[in-house]
Amino acid sequence: MHEYPVFVFAALLLFTYGLFSGLSEKSPISAAIVFVSVGILAGPLGLDLVDVGLGAPAVRVIAEVTLVLVLFIDASTIDRRSLRGLPIRLLCIGLPLTMFLGLILAVPLFKDMGLWTIALMAFILSPTDAALGLPVVTSPLVPERIRKAINVESGLNDGIVLPPILACIAALAVAETETSGVTYWIVFTMKQLLFGPLLGALVGWAGGTLVDRTSRRGWMNPTFQRLAAWSLAILAYALAEKFHGNGYIAAYFGGLMLGVQTPDVRERIQEFGEAEGQQLGLFVFLLFGLAAVPKAIPHWDVNAWVYAILSLTIIRMLPVAVSLKGTKLPGFSIAFIGWFGPRGIASVLYLLVVVGRLGLEGHERMLSIVVLTVLISVFLHGLTAVPLSRLYARYPEEDST
Repeated sequence: MHEYPVFVFAALLLFTYGLFSGLSEKSPISAAIVFVSVGILAGPLGLDLVDVGLGAPAVRVIAEVTLVLVLFIDASTIDRRSLRGLPIRLLCIGLPLTMFLGLILAVPLFKDMGLWTIALMAFILSPTDAALGLPVVTSPLVPERIRKAINVESGLNDGIVLPPILACIAALAVAETETSGVTYWIVFTMKQLLFGPLLGALVGWAGGTLVDRTSRRGWMNPTFQRLAAWSLAILAYALAEKFHGNGYIAAYFGGLMLGVQTPDVRERIQEFGEAEGQQLGLFVFLLFGLAAVPKAIPHWDVNAWVYAILSLTIIRMLPVAVSLKGTKLPGFSIAFIGWFGPRGIASVLYLLVVVGRLGLEGHERMLSIVVLTVLISVFLHGLTAVPLSRLYARYPEEDST
């Protein structure tokens, strides 16, 4: 522990913030804003109190564990019936259009970057993070179906973009590796995309079914029901990796196919997973401010700023408007959903995965643009969540839609 003072610093910050977390929920200052800001202040750009590298083993382990749990829990919380209507449009039309538009608009801005690198950047910046605008999905002022659409979209899009991200990583690995040919990487990627879903679904269904049945018979107490989230997520990841599948995809499908039908048991599993996921997520945001932002700043130029702003506006909002065409939603609601597509924890975690798989050298510019976009999003979406949610009080007709 003494070798990684960042853990002690994170524990102190988490405890201190927790003391005032109730007050924070009533203000526009989100937890992500606090942890990123403290990270920047305590890092090389500020007081230089904590030194941690972006590629440090501790950072990689925390990133991998967090991503596994986030993917599992996000997928497990989604009721398949809730996909009808707005969410299915956002996921099946809006998300692919966002990925495509992000790629197309990046090409003329970053001619010095290869196409696979540009695609990887666009895909990493496609998933949203509803937690950055938490008041949006919790405020009673925002109509329920708008809240649900934003929340469901955020819960599923991080897993949907994972296969294209892995394909880009494999393509870049082919270009950078002399020991393995194209055929090897094609076979490797196919195994990852095939075995991951199958083994993950098996663990989620079988493990969840066992938890459900033993809980109904009174064999399993509530404490261990909650701990099942950790166990099943890690088991799905490990089993898939053992057989050359992708562990992240396995964790996602494990959550999707979680075989728990008893509402109380499922709620306990999800509540514990969400609490632990939030704790790890805030730690990742701290690392983001400590390690990622200082590395990224030297690579921020005009084009980087232009793309970051485009990513949070046109690249997100135009596809949302297209996907919601014909729903008869008021213009304010469409713009509201389009704006609240924050780039957050999923983008940061995928960035750390890229650093772990490909290294930082040669990818600094691409990663710096991801960092800039997420940094802007953390502050803009966090600060606008409360005031824009209150604007719904002026649109009472939305309540009946």
